[in-house]
Amino acid sequence: MDILLEIIMIPAVLALIKIVVIILLFALPLGTLLTLMERKWSAMIQDRVGPNRANIGSFTGHGLLHLAADGLKSIFKEDCIPRGANKFLYLLAPFFGMISAVAIFSIIPIAGPIGDFTFQVADVEPGLLFIFAITSLSVYGAVLAGYSSNSKFALLGGTRASAQMISYEVFMGLALMGVFMVYGTTRVSGIVDGQNEYWFGNLIPMWGVFTQPLGFILFFTALVAETKRPPFDAPEGESELVAGYFLEYSGMRWSAFMLAEYIAIVGVSVLMTTLFFGGYHVPWLHLWESAPQWLVTILQIIKFSIVTIFFCWFQIQLRWTVPKFRFDQTMSLGWKKLLPLSLLNLFVTAFVILAFA
Repeated sequence: MDILLEIIMIPAVLALIKIVVIILLFALPLGTLLTLMERKWSAMIQDRVGPNRANIGSFTGHGLLHLAADGLKSIFKEDCIPRGANKFLYLLAPFFGMISAVAIFSIIPIAGPIGDFTFQVADVEPGLLFIFAITSLSVYGAVLAGYSSNSKFALLGGTRASAQMISYEVFMGLALMGVFMVYGTTRVSGIVDGQNEYWFGNLIPMWGVFTQPLGFILFFTALVAETKRPPFDAPEGESELVAGYFLEYSGMRWSAFMLAEYIAIVGVSVLMTTLFFGGYHVPWLHLWESAPQWLVTILQIIKFSIVTIFFCWFQIQLRWTVPKFRFDQTMSLGWKKLLPLSLLNLFVTAFVILAFA
């Protein structure tokens, strides 16, 4: 009996440690820092100073203390529930976006395995289908928030979010199909390992961005639209809907929507790193056969983190560079341009595989 308990408990403890390290010590802190990074970067682009007033004595940390100040303000701010709102759904809605944003990290490997230990919470066989399913769950938070708030502006925002999700989910799945066809597996670890092969000897790594360049653009565009980031932020629509689906929220529930959005930015970044930029594999590192395992693992984590942070920065840059699309432009782009391109990418990928197999 004791041996059976030990067999059950050890994997459970290891999984808990991975969840704490990957999610609580990587995703959540980086998502929180992105709130400050965006404010600082927007200030630089607009030739402003940015947040620098929160202080402890003369120490401001160049705006870093605003993270604590904003958190404390949200905690002590009144949590209002609108008259006529569906209280249960209104209170439940903020958690959907948070759960879907965090869940994506459970199947992402951030470094290569060391013996039987893997830097991945769960390595499931239908990994691509899991990505497809989890990313679509975030819209439930927007729809429930818009429906339950008893506000016409919020309802319009939730309706836009659902229409946008349905539109962009289609060709996001088709872009993933191209990745599946190239690497021959839906398991995320298998896709990452497939990108560790090379063309022309050891010259060019077979990263997804090289094997599926159009799929890379389509998938990234779909993910930005799924997370409702600019230029696809019509569900929030500050200029016409004030704040869209979370218009009536305040306090920590409003902060939960905001934090979920920034964690989703990190989620988009780790997906792009994993599926199209070799994951944790460092190019040409295998040529150094005598490299110690501990150094290889550190280099893999550093490479994964650098590419992830780059895509976080790139999404912030998009917000302050590209003007927002009107909602009809968003729908037209998805159905009339990106969907035909995703089908074309699928046919070309199938043709190339059959021609050179």
